Amino acid sequence: MALAFLSCVFLLLVLPSASGIAPLHAQSSGLRGVVLDMETGDAIEQASLFLHPQGKPEEGEHVSTDEDGFFHFENLAAGVYVLQVTRAGYKAQMLAVDVPKMEERDMVLYMHARTYHTETVVVTGTHQHSHLEKVDELSSVLRGRELERELGLTLAATLKNETGIAMRAMGPAPARPVIRGLGGDRVLVSEDGNKTTDLSATSPDHAVTIEPFSVERIEVLRGPKVLTQSPVTIGGVVNVVRHEVPQDMHDHILGTTGVYGETANRGFLGSVSAEVPLQPLLVRGEVTHRESGDLATPEGMLQHSGSRSTDFGFGGSYILGNGYAGMAFRSFDLAYGVPGGFVGAHPDGVDIELERRQVNARASLLLDDRFVHDITMHVSRAYYRHKEFEANGAIGSEFRIVNYPGRFWLTHHAVGPFRDGIIGVGFEYRDFTVGGFVFTAPSTALNIAPHIFERLSFGALTIEAAARINYDRITPVRANPDARIGHIRERVFQTWSASATALYELTDIVHVGFNLSRSSRVPTIEELYSEGPHLAAYSYEVGNPELEDERGIGMELFLYHRFPALYFTLTAFRNSLSSFIVPRNSGEINYSTFLPVYVTQGVDALLTGAEAQVEWEISEGVTLNGSVGYTHGEFQGSGDPLPQIPPLKGRIGLIWKPSAWMLGLQSDFAARQNRVDLFEEETAGYAILGGFVQYAFTTGAQVHNVSFTVDNMLNQAYRNHLSRVKAILPEAGINLRLTYKLHFQY
Repeated sequence: MALAFLSCVFLLLVLPSASGIAPLHAQSSGLRGVVLDMETGDAIEQASLFLHPQGKPEEGEHVSTDEDGFFHFENLAAGVYVLQVTRAGYKAQMLAVDVPKMEERDMVLYMHARTYHTETVVVTGTHQHSHLEKVDELSSVLRGRELERELGLTLAATLKNETGIAMRAMGPAPARPVIRGLGGDRVLVSEDGNKTTDLSATSPDHAVTIEPFSVERIEVLRGPKVLTQSPVTIGGVVNVVRHEVPQDMHDHILGTTGVYGETANRGFLGSVSAEVPLQPLLVRGEVTHRESGDLATPEGMLQHSGSRSTDFGFGGSYILGNGYAGMAFRSFDLAYGVPGGFVGAHPDGVDIELERRQVNARASLLLDDRFVHDITMHVSRAYYRHKEFEANGAIGSEFRIVNYPGRFWLTHHAVGPFRDGIIGVGFEYRDFTVGGFVFTAPSTALNIAPHIFERLSFGALTIEAAARINYDRITPVRANPDARIGHIRERVFQTWSASATALYELTDIVHVGFNLSRSSRVPTIEELYSEGPHLAAYSYEVGNPELEDERGIGMELFLYHRFPALYFTLTAFRNSLSSFIVPRNSGEINYSTFLPVYVTQGVDALLTGAEAQVEWEISEGVTLNGSVGYTHGEFQGSGDPLPQIPPLKGRIGLIWKPSAWMLGLQSDFAARQNRVDLFEEETAGYAILGGFVQYAFTTGAQVHNVSFTVDNMLNQAYRNHLSRVKAILPEAGINLRLTYKLHFQY
């Protein structure tokens, strides 16, 4: 921050003598300045700026930045103007500017590159502009060029090398993120803040219905702010930001097109998206198609692991100066194979086809009165259908969900000790039905959840706090007091969650923080009422209608230290849970289906661990970075290991950035995992080597980004502990990945 401030001061001092700009206190009013890249600080040439008096766009004037990033509007009348700044490959900006009488107004404008926001991982749990957000962002954000090389087949594959994140998988396509050993619906996956409707949280053979290639950024939320979307404070929220309902007006057609390919699965992808201004309307559309074949490993081909998907969406908004209202439609289709031939899978494999159709409506109104800053709402209607086909073509399992999620909230200005905050209420109504050989009771579920998030500041101390009250009602279509698993009936849960984080600024470069949270989670329909075989997962699943809500107390201590050329973070956490809901292999066999029986239980559990991250600029343009995370999970009382806990894992790398190029080597590593539950396999440790080359260049108003990555370049055999496929084959062998993206403007 200090460096950015000094840069601004320097540029303002040199502006009067640069590019022939007139000296300050000229005889007429004017607006001049420089446009810089937020990440690199480089000047942005050919940025388009449109300036008009407030409320009078017909009186506007266009200029463009020169090769040094400078611009100048001359002979302006004093008053308030609206300035729009656009550039291909960068996020458009709109701001109000007060031009003084008979003076030149000087500005330094920073633009966020769409290149750097595409597939960005923002790891934060705090309110914008707070000290906590700055600490989290500096210690945990991978900006676009760094993350572009991490793009994988799925959302989980894209995130798997983030600190504290692992990937649960049952083949390449059915994969889901795990945060600090917690998976399932303890990690909420959402798009633009809307909960994603699919079954990926319920079983390892179910896929996430999100295509990561075309998103703007991915946020991994932790801390108090997670309570605005989820009651599970000790897990997290993975939010994919697309802006399906556009929010920011601009004057040019902006778009992105790209291709992607990888060799390990002979996969390829094509994608195109565009935003078209028809003021006051802004319309947006995108389409992405992906195909992949069976995965090649150092020990052979993983049969029946290919996939094919099509993701299509369009939307539009009516945008004014004080708000917007719009709608969007998204269609996602995915067909993929679940491998067979190992314990926990159908012997012959299973083919799964799923579809999601979703309509989203969103609106926001800027009030900016003494208390309320803005009011926002979004509501959705989602239809999801999922079919699992056996080798003979018969449908073994079928699921259908119709879901109505939504949320209303307002953000407010400072009130008393509160600097700002969010007050809102979320709701969701879900209609769940099943078919095939699945015997889970068809049910409906209703959730209503008021919540509040506030930020306080007392000099060097910043506090963020949130609370959430949850009402959940789960109603089976038919009650059954004599079911083999127990009394199937309506269940009502009233729970609450709370979280607070305090950050103390010891010095400008040293911060220490502490988080305390109370988490809650109610059992899902499947955990309560499952009663029968699940062939794709090769298990006989037994629910428990007597389950209580899951409760946990979490504590986290972190230290952040930043020098000009070095920063590091250290984190330690402890999460104690009661009635922790987990399906466990009972060791029994259901002899009518010859499937292993998995029984859902509520147990007491303890998860502790630590994380560290460091980045050191050894010399100009050369950076050494590393990260490591470890989670220890056990059943409280006995101390026996919890199932499916990832081992210690991390990454170390060296990056060289000569001008528009970026080159690097990295090693991903994991320790042996021998702390396993009954009937769970151990995995050996590993260290694999990878490398990458990236290049960015411009042609006119277009920005091109090319990324070439080599994974597992020594073709080593290694196994992901959270993969069921590890029983028969290791992870992918040597894999060459090529990504090309073009950002255009007309």
